[in-house]
Amino acid sequence: MTGYSKITLNRARTLRHVLTDAEVKLWHRLRNRQLANAKFRRQAPIGPYIADFFCADAKLIVEVDGSQHAESAHDTKRDAFLQAQGYHVLRFWNGEIFDNLDGVLETLYLALTTKNPHPNPSPSRGEGLDAERYTA
Repeated sequence: MTGYSKITLNRARTLRHVLTDAEVKLWHRLRNRQLANAKFRRQAPIGPYIADFFCADAKLIVEVDGSQHAESAHDTKRDAFLQAQGYHVLRFWNGEIFDNLDGVLETLYLALTTKNPHPNPSPSRGEGLDAERYTA
């Protein structure tokens, strides 16, 4: 990937060593192509931003957020930039990772395997596929 500064790259490298508990939990299910054989990277620089998880083949960015991101103008601007670059951005709250990991994985599976996934799926409402169909 190009278009990011050395500062952004160094920040991404630092962030790779300080994942939140929710990011660790999700990473254990995304790493090593466990979900739909998709390769994810952690803390990937894209332009001036850093994606929590990134699948280049699917142009999918996954963000895991705490309450500090609720109604964040910065995140709205960030998502608009990333979407303008052709990326699909999915955001999940930390609580969703802890309380409904299967639903989160279902949503990610759909995004990875469907050409036009629902723009705002909600794993907490059970949208997605049965967990047995996609886990490794």
